[in-house]
Amino acid sequence: MNGNNSLLIELHVPDFEKTKEFYGKLGFQVVREEKPEEKKGYLVLRKDNTILCFWPGNDSVWEQTYFKQFPKETKRGYGVEIVIIVEDIENFYDEVKSFAKIVGYLQRRPWGVKDFRIEDPFGFYLRFTEPLDVFRSKEIR
Repeated sequence: MNGNNSLLIELHVPDFEKTKEFYGKLGFQVVREEKPEEKKGYLVLRKDNTILCFWPGNDSVWEQTYFKQFPKETKRGYGVEIVIIVEDIENFYDEVKSFAKIVGYLQRRPWGVKDFRIEDPFGFYLRFTEPLDVFRSKEIR
Protein backbone atom coordinates (compact mmCIF):
# COMPACT_ATOMS: atom_id res chain seq x y z
CA MET A 1 0.00 0.00 0.00
CA ASN A 2 1.28 3.43 -0.89
CA GLY A 3 0.49 6.52 1.12
CA ASN A 4 1.35 8.32 4.30
CA ASN A 5 -0.91 6.35 6.61
CA SER A 6 0.48 3.47 8.64
CA LEU A 7 -2.91 2.37 10.01
CA LEU A 8 -5.19 -0.23 8.43
CA ILE A 9 -8.70 -0.89 9.68
CA GLU A 10 -9.61 -4.56 9.33
CA LEU A 11 -13.25 -5.46 9.89
CA HIS A 12 -14.15 -9.09 10.50
CA VAL A 13 -17.28 -9.99 8.52
CA PRO A 14 -19.05 -13.23 7.57
CA ASP A 15 -20.07 -12.21 4.03
CA PHE A 16 -17.97 -10.47 1.36
CA GLU A 17 -20.86 -10.24 -1.12
CA LYS A 18 -23.00 -8.30 1.36
CA THR A 19 -19.96 -6.19 2.21
CA LYS A 20 -19.25 -5.32 -1.42
CA GLU A 21 -22.90 -4.53 -2.08
CA PHE A 22 -23.32 -2.22 0.93
CA TYR A 23 -19.96 -0.45 0.77
CA GLY A 24 -20.27 -0.21 -3.02
CA LYS A 25 -23.39 1.90 -2.51
CA LEU A 26 -21.24 4.14 -0.29
CA GLY A 27 -18.82 4.62 -3.19
CA PHE A 28 -16.15 2.09 -2.20
CA GLN A 29 -14.49 0.00 -4.91
CA VAL A 30 -12.79 -3.36 -4.66
CA VAL A 31 -9.01 -3.01 -4.97
CA ARG A 32 -8.11 -6.52 -3.80
CA GLU A 33 -10.13 -9.66 -3.24
CA GLU A 34 -9.09 -13.12 -2.20
CA LYS A 35 -12.11 -15.39 -2.22
CA PRO A 36 -13.12 -16.79 1.18
CA GLU A 37 -12.00 -20.37 1.75
CA GLU A 38 -11.92 -21.72 5.30
CA LYS A 39 -9.83 -19.22 7.32
CA LYS A 40 -8.51 -17.53 4.19
CA GLY A 41 -10.04 -14.62 2.39
CA TYR A 42 -9.36 -10.92 2.23
CA LEU A 43 -11.13 -7.93 0.78
CA VAL A 44 -9.78 -4.40 0.42
CA LEU A 45 -12.11 -1.54 -0.48
CA ARG A 46 -11.22 2.05 -1.27
CA LYS A 47 -13.12 5.32 -1.51
CA ASP A 48 -10.86 8.25 -2.34
CA ASN A 49 -8.18 8.14 0.40
CA THR A 50 -10.12 5.82 2.70
CA ILE A 51 -9.13 2.15 2.74
CA LEU A 52 -11.04 -0.55 4.62
CA CYS A 53 -9.94 -4.18 4.84
CA PHE A 54 -12.22 -7.16 5.58
CA TRP A 55 -11.54 -10.72 6.74
CA PRO A 56 -12.47 -13.65 6.04
CA GLY A 57 -15.85 -13.36 4.29
CA ASN A 58 -17.35 -16.61 5.60
CA ASP A 59 -18.30 -18.42 8.81
CA SER A 60 -14.63 -18.69 9.81
CA VAL A 61 -15.06 -15.16 11.16
CA TRP A 62 -16.61 -16.74 14.25
CA GLU A 63 -13.43 -18.75 14.90
CA GLN A 64 -10.92 -15.89 14.92
CA THR A 65 -8.67 -16.39 17.94
CA TYR A 66 -9.58 -13.25 19.87
CA PHE A 67 -13.19 -12.68 18.80
CA LYS A 68 -14.40 -16.24 19.29
CA GLN A 69 -14.52 -15.65 23.06
CA PHE A 70 -17.59 -13.42 22.51
CA PRO A 71 -21.09 -14.62 21.61
CA LYS A 72 -21.92 -14.48 17.90
CA GLU A 73 -24.71 -12.04 18.73
CA THR A 74 -22.24 -9.46 20.04
CA LYS A 75 -22.59 -6.33 17.93
CA ARG A 76 -19.61 -5.95 15.61
CA GLY A 77 -17.48 -2.93 16.37
CA TYR A 78 -18.97 -2.22 19.77
CA GLY A 79 -17.21 0.80 21.24
CA VAL A 80 -15.56 1.81 17.95
CA GLU A 81 -16.51 4.65 15.62
CA ILE A 82 -15.03 4.58 12.12
CA VAL A 83 -14.82 8.13 10.74
CA ILE A 84 -14.84 8.62 6.96
CA ILE A 85 -14.34 12.06 5.42
CA VAL A 86 -16.45 13.01 2.39
CA GLU A 87 -16.42 16.22 0.37
CA ASP A 88 -20.11 16.87 -0.36
CA ILE A 89 -21.79 15.76 2.85
CA GLU A 90 -25.34 16.94 2.00
CA ASN A 91 -25.55 15.08 -1.33
CA PHE A 92 -23.81 12.04 0.14
CA TYR A 93 -26.29 11.98 3.02
CA ASP A 94 -29.24 12.17 0.60
CA GLU A 95 -27.89 9.11 -1.24
CA VAL A 96 -27.04 7.08 1.87
CA LYS A 97 -30.31 7.60 3.76
CA SER A 98 -32.16 5.72 1.01
CA PHE A 99 -30.48 2.41 1.88
CA ALA A 100 -28.60 2.62 5.20
CA LYS A 101 -29.69 2.49 8.81
CA ILE A 102 -29.19 6.09 9.98
CA VAL A 103 -28.30 6.27 13.67
CA GLY A 104 -27.28 9.94 13.77
CA TYR A 105 -28.86 12.42 11.39
CA LEU A 106 -26.98 15.04 9.39
CA GLN A 107 -26.28 18.10 11.51
CA ARG A 108 -23.63 20.68 12.27
CA ARG A 109 -21.66 19.66 15.35
CA PRO A 110 -20.23 21.89 18.09
CA TRP A 111 -16.75 21.40 16.60
CA GLY A 112 -17.87 23.14 13.39
CA VAL A 113 -18.49 20.46 10.75
CA LYS A 114 -21.54 18.57 9.56
CA ASP A 115 -21.69 14.81 9.95
CA PHE A 116 -24.02 11.85 10.23
CA ARG A 117 -23.73 8.26 11.46
CA ILE A 118 -24.92 4.91 10.13
CA GLU A 119 -24.71 1.25 11.06
CA ASP A 120 -23.48 -1.18 8.43
CA PRO A 121 -25.14 -4.61 7.91
CA PHE A 122 -22.81 -6.20 10.47
CA GLY A 123 -23.23 -3.60 13.22
CA PHE A 124 -20.16 -1.44 12.58
CA TYR A 125 -20.71 2.22 13.50
CA LEU A 126 -19.64 4.60 10.73
CA ARG A 127 -19.52 8.40 10.89
CA PHE A 128 -19.33 10.41 7.68
CA THR A 129 -18.04 13.94 8.10
CA GLU A 130 -17.01 17.00 6.17
CA PRO A 131 -13.25 17.51 5.99
CA LEU A 132 -11.88 18.22 9.46
CA ASP A 133 -8.34 19.11 10.44
CA VAL A 134 -7.89 16.99 13.56
CA PHE A 135 -4.57 18.67 14.30
CA ARG A 136 -6.08 22.15 14.50
CA SER A 137 -9.52 21.54 15.91
CA LYS A 138 -9.74 22.43 19.61
CA GLU A 139 -12.60 20.06 20.19
CA ILE A 140 -12.99 16.86 18.20
CA ARG A 141 -15.93 15.42 20.08
